[in-house]
Amino acid sequence: MISYTELKKGMMILWNNEVYEVTDIAFVRMQQRKAVVQSKIKQLKTGKVIDKTWQASDAIEEPDFEKRDISFLYSNKGEYWFQIPGDPKSRFMVSMDIIGDAAKYLKPNTEVRAFMLDGFPIKIDLPVKMDFKVTEAPPAVKGNTAQGGDKVVMIETGAKVTAPLFINEGDIIRINTETGAYYERVEKSK
Repeated sequence: MISYTELKKGMMILWNNEVYEVTDIAFVRMQQRKAVVQSKIKQLKTGKVIDKTWQASDAIEEPDFEKRDISFLYSNKGEYWFQIPGDPKSRFMVSMDIIGDAAKYLKPNTEVRAFMLDGFPIKIDLPVKMDFKVTEAPPAVKGNTAQGGDKVVMIETGAKVTAPLFINEGDIIRINTETGAYYERVEKSK
């Protein structure tokens, strides 16, 4: 059991016999009342997000899951295929419901962390920062760039990212996969 004050964004909990991920959290103290924790939790099976207020008397359990490193192989028609590294016979499919927004940043041979419950993945975590090749970048347009300038570029997975004007097609850029934000240019195209 964990205390309601120990809840953190990204943590997984077991509530009403279902696994949820905490997506937002705020500690609230109102006048002459006991402090509470307001949260948004996402049910991992259905993806439904609900508001939940936790009090000191609430019993919160952590699910008994196994963390395992797996390797992404390929996707086909909404199916995402993975394997345990070094074991080509251990291929398994993970649905789009579980992958979620991470699908935009999956490329072959990417090592990810899977949270397994009863032998099945319930959540996939990508590395926070990943490098991608820019496949499409419009030319920079002259204008007011006193505060910098941005443009939308496409990376090798087909995802669109807002990047600085100096990014060109063929550049390798680093992206924060949690926020989808450009981080830095790793390598300039030749």
